[in-house]
Amino acid sequence: MAVDGLGTYDDNNVFAKILRGEIPCKKVYEDDWALSFYDINPQAPVHVLIIPKGRWVSLADFATSASAEQIAGFWRAVGTVAHQLGLEQAGYRCLVNMGENGGQEVAHLHVHLFGGAPLGPMLARRGA
Repeated sequence: MAVDGLGTYDDNNVFAKILRGEIPCKKVYEDDWALSFYDINPQAPVHVLIIPKGRWVSLADFATSASAEQIAGFWRAVGTVAHQLGLEQAGYRCLVNMGENGGQEVAHLHVHLFGGAPLGPMLARRGA
């Protein structure tokens, strides 16, 4: 899979190993479509990752290769995790990095979910 400049899917990436149970994680949520767990290097009081159960390198790959049912199931899981963590009332941020310029470090689609405190602006303000 993947035609977005990130290469083909590597079955030995850290998230593939977590999905197979070869690397432990502190699980938050799991269903047929996704697995969510706490980030090992949190950038906010609440920082979890949500990964789809499939071989997708990026959001572009997922959007073009996954079925409508897989896409809906994954995004419902993201919303469920936010709800279960009690983030809805105060607010939260979802972040998907893609590619080198986007800061993607693992070539397996993943959503960062941040919350638990005011998060500030999305990007550093330039020229202000």
